[in-house]
Amino acid sequence: MPYEHTSTRRIEFSETDMAGLVHFSNFFKYMETAERDFFEAAGVDLIRTEPGELVGWPRARAECKFSAPLRFGDTIDIHLAVKSVKDRAIDYQFRIFRRNEDGSRTQAGKGHMTTILAKLDEGGELQSTELSDDLRKRISEAPAEVLKLPLA
Repeated sequence: MPYEHTSTRRIEFSETDMAGLVHFSNFFKYMETAERDFFEAAGVDLIRTEPGELVGWPRARAECKFSAPLRFGDTIDIHLAVKSVKDRAIDYQFRIFRRNEDGSRTQAGKGHMTTILAKLDEGGELQSTELSDDLRKRISEAPAEVLKLPLA
């Protein structure tokens, strides 16, 4: 059962501000990209349609602390670890690293996100729902030592 995933991508020009730095809001997009990649690697649909319902993962909480700038052309690694799996929610921990020319990495940010499994019915009502047994078999919580790793 996977409990972590690392996604790699390059910073696009459109993600930067007038100073040439990545706009802070993109860090949240990077976290969502890593979540999508994690679900795909686990063989789970992030969003699915069931008869009369749309099932997805709205955010209950998201936060990010920035520690180093990212710029156009930088290659980054977004590390996701599952902090906890609850009856109706998953808590993630993220670390975002810039790859340096010498092969080292610099941590540019770290964050947390809580997502709730929810169904949107035909009437437009959003209701949280319990994680299926199949999903619980495909995703597990990261060991404490993974959550504490500096990873840089």
